Amino acid sequence: MCGRFAITLPNDAMAQLFAARPANLMPSVPNYNVCPTNAVHTVRTGETGRELLPMRWGFLPHWYKTETAGPLLINARSETLAEKPAFREACRKRRCLIVATGFYEWTKTESGTRLPWYIHRKNDAPIAFAGVWQNWGKEDPTPTCAIVTTAANSDLSGIHHRMPLILEQDHWPLWLGEAGHGAARLMGPGETGILGFHRVDPQVNSNRASGPELIEPFEAGE
Repeated sequence: MCGRFAITLPNDAMAQLFAARPANLMPSVPNYNVCPTNAVHTVRTGETGRELLPMRWGFLPHWYKTETAGPLLINARSETLAEKPAFREACRKRRCLIVATGFYEWTKTESGTRLPWYIHRKNDAPIAFAGVWQNWGKEDPTPTCAIVTTAANSDLSGIHHRMPLILEQDHWPLWLGEAGHGAARLMGPGETGILGFHRVDPQVNSNRASGPELIEPFEAGE
């Protein structure tokens, strides 16, 4: 799964990397502690090409009467994406990319202490999570999104049994619907050997924590 991540790439660099037209109001960067319900940087393909725009991280199905009318849907399992009522139409028609620099996952000690890890590309290149999106609300609709997850590959299986679905650049057009049908074949654990990880300070356990020190390597006892 993915419950927290970081984004440090400047907005103009994101627009250039994804060849996308940026919206006027984008979330502030850097943000080392992106939390559920925050606005996140997403890329989707519109009528005039790719768009870089903010979406609420927390997918809201059209039948939710309020933002808290049901479970907080920040992740969507790839194995059931096309079947779940909340996601099946978005899976076919509304796929997006969600931009990150790295993400956090937690392990537990025998005593139950939660130990945070920061996971990133070994070459520190940006990450594009596969996502699905949905406009919510009849008046002034809010775009909302969820990160698609898959079974963890051998890089991360020692930390968690799930991981975000990470898409390489040559797969972006297919996921965004620009290269025709066949996005379903992208929904596996993906390439191994590209991700690294290290322990980080437990202060990231708080959704109020901020600052670049959150992604720095941490040694117990420091």
